[in-house]
Amino acid sequence: MNSQLADKQGDRPFLPVGIAVLTVSDTRSLADDRSGDVLKERIEEAGHKLVDRAIAKDETKAIQSAVKAWVARDDIDVVITTGGTGFTGRDITPEALEPLFTKRMDGFSAVFHRISYDKIGVSTIQSRATAGLIDTTFVFALPGSPGACRDGWDHILRDQLDYRHHPCNFVEIMPRLDEHLRRGGRSV
Repeated sequence: MNSQLADKQGDRPFLPVGIAVLTVSDTRSLADDRSGDVLKERIEEAGHKLVDRAIAKDETKAIQSAVKAWVARDDIDVVITTGGTGFTGRDITPEALEPLFTKRMDGFSAVFHRISYDKIGVSTIQSRATAGLIDTTFVFALPGSPGACRDGWDHILRDQLDYRHHPCNFVEIMPRLDEHLRRGGRSV
């Protein structure tokens, strides 16, 4: 990091955000959820609040129900899912989440695949990692491997969820995510 960037980062305080982690799996429990453990560790290490964590079966209704409940909460700014982004018959996380998106974040998938390509080569095409906004909550769907969760957090989410990160980050735009709902300073 150059010294100018470091100086700019020092002029803002760290602002923790509330994050929920959903592991999508028919076989995992919290006791053996290595990918969820990776995310929990990194979220807490970064200084954010892990507000909730759960397991959902590879079923559209179960995934949507958990995510919708978290999106409705004021203390959750970000939902990260892990699992269900492949091509097998039970991998349905993108199909469950994308219809809920009010805005899709195509750049997330592109950057995730670029990072993944450096680690696993062309095998990255077997992931359908996706992201978007549901109302004012950021939602990121990562693959189910601990390595993919490390890569997604360490190389994308850690910086984008840090208010001190320049030139831009998600935290600084969070207060404006509901602008389309407000007119003349009032909520509609």
